Amino acid sequence: MKNVLEPNPAKIAHALEAWFAVSGRDYPWRQTTDPYAILVSEMMLQQTQISTVLDRGYYARWMERFPNTATLAVADEAEVLRVWEGLGYYRRARFLQQMAQRVESEHGGVFPATLEGVRALPGVGDYTAGAVCSFAHDAAAPIVDGNVARVLSRVWDDATPVDSREGMARLWKRSRALVEAAKSPRVFNSALMELGQTICRVSAPNCGSCPVQPHCLTRDPTSLPVKSKQTVITAVTERVYFQIGVEGVLLQQESGKRRTGLWKLPELPALPKPPAVLHRSKYTITRYKVDLWVHAPPEKAGAAPPEGLQWIPLAKLEALPMPSPYRKALNAVLAQQDFQLKA
Repeated sequence: MKNVLEPNPAKIAHALEAWFAVSGRDYPWRQTTDPYAILVSEMMLQQTQISTVLDRGYYARWMERFPNTATLAVADEAEVLRVWEGLGYYRRARFLQQMAQRVESEHGGVFPATLEGVRALPGVGDYTAGAVCSFAHDAAAPIVDGNVARVLSRVWDDATPVDSREGMARLWKRSRALVEAAKSPRVFNSALMELGQTICRVSAPNCGSCPVQPHCLTRDPTSLPVKSKQTVITAVTERVYFQIGVEGVLLQQESGKRRTGLWKLPELPALPKPPAVLHRSKYTITRYKVDLWVHAPPEKAGAAPPEGLQWIPLAKLEALPMPSPYRKALNAVLAQQDFQLKA
């Protein structure tokens, strides 16, 4: 018979804190109470797995190059984007620099300590503000992200769509009740997130090892959470071309909202018959699955670059910010060209 009693926030919070004391993972951002360092980790972990951020050294490189808001505020944007390269969603890097500039210009270099102050920074939403305040200051600030929404939906056996106004209101109310009942908001919020990452997983929840299983109402965890809107993946074909000359490689600087300021291979003009294919790869971005074709240059391509394109010397390619799919494609074609030249 299904338990009809309302879960007890204090019992859940204490069970999670006790579990985390034994099983909690040791990440670099858990070894500091510096709100800037914590915000960097939170921005990186949006839409990106922990293993990617850690194993590929993104967090360490960023903190080594920009250890505080003062160094980030005055950095060249191209360098900021280059250090971020490979993480995608480049607006996050720009938001971090705007945040640093705001802290330096409006707060005298002192990071805001209140939930409202952090929330007012560029690119910071309710979840990120709550994470920074709880992890940096042990403040009883609630958090709700994808992992937390999944845990709370299952514990309360609530099929209200988590992407609805009612669903979000319930999640935030429950998260607040839990963190306010915790002995340490810093420990509890870390435990709540880690529970969703490691045990209360999307498709294979390990209920037998869950510290809050005695308080969880659901009997069908994989059916939760419920979303009213399903993401539809769209297939896209992208054709670009590779042209090299004595002045370097011909590249195009992006101007769209997602990748403004980054560089890419030039778009191939519409032709009755596309030139030879030099490289082909696939990548996924948000709701798009992209088939990237790199062609030889069009027949009419000349030494003078078309409007909007620029010759980039080979020696400067490494320092140029470029979306990861294009970086990989460019490196693959350059390696192929070197091989052909040596053969």
